[in-house]
Amino acid sequence: MLKPWIPFVIAGTVVGTTAPEPAQVGLIRINGAIGPATANYVARAIDAAAEQHDQCLIIELDTPGGLLESTKDIVQTFYASKVAVVVYVSPSGASAGSAGVFITLAADIAAMAPNTVIGAAHPVAFGIGGGADSTNDVMRKKMENYTSSFIESIADKRHRNVEWAKSAVLQSVATTAQKALKANVIDLIADDVPDLLKQLDGRTAGGRTLQTANAKIVEIPMTAGERVFQLIWRPEVMFLLLLIAMYGIIGELSSPGAILPGVIGAIAVILLLFMSATLPVNVAGLALIGLAIALFVIDVFAPTHGVLTVGGVASFFLGALMLFNNAAPGFALSLAWIIPATVITAAFFIFMVASGIRAQFKPVRAGTETMIGKRVIVLSPTDSRGGEVLMEGERWNAVSERPIESGERVEVTGINGLTLNVKPTT
Repeated sequence: MLKPWIPFVIAGTVVGTTAPEPAQVGLIRINGAIGPATANYVARAIDAAAEQHDQCLIIELDTPGGLLESTKDIVQTFYASKVAVVVYVSPSGASAGSAGVFITLAADIAAMAPNTVIGAAHPVAFGIGGGADSTNDVMRKKMENYTSSFIESIADKRHRNVEWAKSAVLQSVATTAQKALKANVIDLIADDVPDLLKQLDGRTAGGRTLQTANAKIVEIPMTAGERVFQLIWRPEVMFLLLLIAMYGIIGELSSPGAILPGVIGAIAVILLLFMSATLPVNVAGLALIGLAIALFVIDVFAPTHGVLTVGGVASFFLGALMLFNNAAPGFALSLAWIIPATVITAAFFIFMVASGIRAQFKPVRAGTETMIGKRVIVLSPTDSRGGEVLMEGERWNAVSERPIESGERVEVTGINGLTLNVKPTT
């Protein structure tokens, strides 16, 4: 008789089970102005954190501000995120200024390190046309109303202090971490990232209860492309492209057919147009630099003896000063770039104009004009009816006002077609 099968468990052995994976959080660091590269980086990091099933994504933030369009992109990315976003203004001494205020308030959880600052979000220049301060009162008021409404909607969505948020835009109010916590601008103050993780543990954000007390921190670095994008999307790079375009165009005009300067200049112009769609460029500054280029070109070809070059240098300097004069925080062009560029440009074109002026006073070194004044030998008797002379190994027809015998040396006084006018040297 068969015995029934009885399942059994071997003591001390667990079958078919695995140890749970430890919780982890994603981490990125933003240090500097907010621009298109920053928005791309944040969006990719949020997607990566969601794919890794991170408890949350921590964004360490230290920024003077940035572009409004990029800020809007980041805020919209926060809203659509499938993972909780924690913005942490850090380290001590850091700030979340201008665009940083919008980004901090838009996070699921806003945190700051001790001795940090948040605020001063009054709108300045965004995009072509200069800043709000360079526009009329109506346009300035429109910008203020829009940005104050934008930050009000953010604060209201995240249940933070709406009145303080509006004052940060309209009155450029700024505050410390301790005061921001008391005013319900942020949610907590943490000394460092480990302290932040302890305080986040058990909080509800992004539709889940965070378990971060012993979570593993996984940093999501920038890709090589994002680093390059971040590096080139700067006013300094745009200014260099402007110089390259200027030198390339003028080089092609002064030496037609060189091709390479024209090609490089054309590429630089295309990149300039592309970057100017997002970077805060002042049209008046751009126009002054365009005027400077025109003056430089005219002075190279016209006998103005450098007068227009002086005007071009002045126009270039003023244009460079105005080009980003009301730019968003972090996107201004410093004098450390403007002054050397002006000096180099002035030296370059002064040299070109001076070379042109010197060339006008140099004797002719090519063509039939170089024969005038030379002394040659008479080969056959020469008078007003004609004769022959030897010029640099060649026989030339020659005429003279009085008869000259063969073998005498004469001086060339003029040229009439293929006949030389000569006179005796004595």
